[in-house]
Amino acid sequence: MTNLDFGFYNWDVITSFILKGFYFSVFLTSVATLGGVVFGTLLALMRLSGKKWLDMPAAFYVNGMRSVPLVMVILGFFLLVPFVIGRPIGAEYSAVITFIAFEAAYFSEIMRAGIQSIPRGQVHAAQAVGMSYGQQMKLVILPQAFRNMLPVLLTQTIILFQDTSLVYAIGAYDLLKGFETAGKNFGRPVESYLLAAVVYFIICYALSWVVKRLHKKIAIIR
Repeated sequence: MTNLDFGFYNWDVITSFILKGFYFSVFLTSVATLGGVVFGTLLALMRLSGKKWLDMPAAFYVNGMRSVPLVMVILGFFLLVPFVIGRPIGAEYSAVITFIAFEAAYFSEIMRAGIQSIPRGQVHAAQAVGMSYGQQMKLVILPQAFRNMLPVLLTQTIILFQDTSLVYAIGAYDLLKGFETAGKNFGRPVESYLLAAVVYFIICYALSWVVKRLHKKIAIIR
């Protein structure tokens, strides 16, 4: 530990190596969150539809995805899809598709719990005024479910940001890859990994604090 030297870490290193990876990690987190919420909500509605031909495929997909480590999904998609389509798709593009597909399973369970948390009286009131199933979900159930589940959705997004470091396995240039590249260029890999850990901690801790504050505000509104 006495040989640690962080003197190489300056603004030039940040702009040359770190920011590129940080931008991709943020981009991947944002796209995967948006796509995961959209497809996750559709999966949740399929599971709650009461129709087996919708429920069973959705349940199989959700349970299947949740039973496989994310890194295995990333590697499997990156290595197998080129054999199917006959050409490589690139590490970054592969990461985006994989994360959306994987996170949809987790967001689906969050949204399903949120929808089920809405009092049945809300549903009966919507039915009493003649709303269709689609109108009930769009105008009454989903807005309340999103509000109730917002802290949990944001917590899952923080976990998602941490998981973006797994794209390192397929060579995508994320935040961790940026630190690793800087460490290799300056011969300081240990210092680079330590700095990466500190940066991940600061970002995730700050976001967790924001989620905690938001959770308190939502609790007051209720």
